[in-house]
Amino acid sequence: MPGSPRRVVIIGYPDAELLDIACPADVLHGANKLGARPGYEIRLATVDGRDVESSCGLTLRTQYRLDQITGELDTLIVAGGLGHEAAAADERILGHVRRLAQHSRRIASVCTGSTVLASAGLLNGRRATTHWIYANRLAERFPQITVDPVPLYVRHGNVYTSAGVTSGLDLTLSFVEEDNGPSLARETARALVTYLQRPGNQAQVSMFLSGPPPEHRQVRDLTAYIGEHLDADLGTNTLAQRAGVSARQLTRLFDAHLGTSPSRYVRTVRTEHAARLLSCTELPLTAIARRCGFGSTETLRQAFLDHFDTPPSAYRRVHLRQSPA
Repeated sequence: MPGSPRRVVIIGYPDAELLDIACPADVLHGANKLGARPGYEIRLATVDGRDVESSCGLTLRTQYRLDQITGELDTLIVAGGLGHEAAAADERILGHVRRLAQHSRRIASVCTGSTVLASAGLLNGRRATTHWIYANRLAERFPQITVDPVPLYVRHGNVYTSAGVTSGLDLTLSFVEEDNGPSLARETARALVTYLQRPGNQAQVSMFLSGPPPEHRQVRDLTAYIGEHLDADLGTNTLAQRAGVSARQLTRLFDAHLGTSPSRYVRTVRTEHAARLLSCTELPLTAIARRCGFGSTETLRQAFLDHFDTPPSAYRRVHLRQSPA
């Protein structure tokens, strides 16, 4: 009936990741407090009704056994965690996931919860993502799934998969926006003191995290921005305006704290990110060039020759599927 709560069930199991449960639950609870209508009724369920001992050792109280969940659901969410392989091998869990999915408007997984959805057959013929560490493993085990390890989350029909851990927060904020509009989603993000909704196609691994951040605040902020907006205008003048300094001063700052110019730094980050995409995805060169902010595949090729002394195609032949999984 109109106004009835949106029923949300999160499936947990032993050694689930605490944040994989807490992120969706807290986002929806925050949306409730800020006026989501209808509100979200959030329940944690396990196959046997036992409390969830998470991988960090903290225990969460379970409200239901899975066989007690009946009727229509708004959203079904499967958590990830160290116990995902055991959960994906438990036919009781898989049976309930299949049953509940038939009565759910929206089905989702956080992190390695994708393994459970895949084992239940719910990702067959779909594009999906998971934590980048496990992406190759998922692709090799389930060749009928198109695994993309890059985005924070992927929607294919009414099935959603997200990347590692806190990407579940971004995914759930997208649910709030779908259901209640962008204003409430932004307010929920602000209340949680989180980034105002990272887009789903943003890369999981920021290049800013690959090394120690610069101590200088403006340089640190700009390198973070660059790593998360590789396809944007990252010219020296644009970056200088963003930092509130002159282009000459920005060049001095980069030279002092990074040992390179802004343009060389941007080109290096773009090239290294392209290398990661070449080694862990089968995206065409045109798509990689576009995602990484290169104007053309020829520009990408020249950057690769300069940085790695090899063209992108040769780099992919050597490194594809050899990245850690």
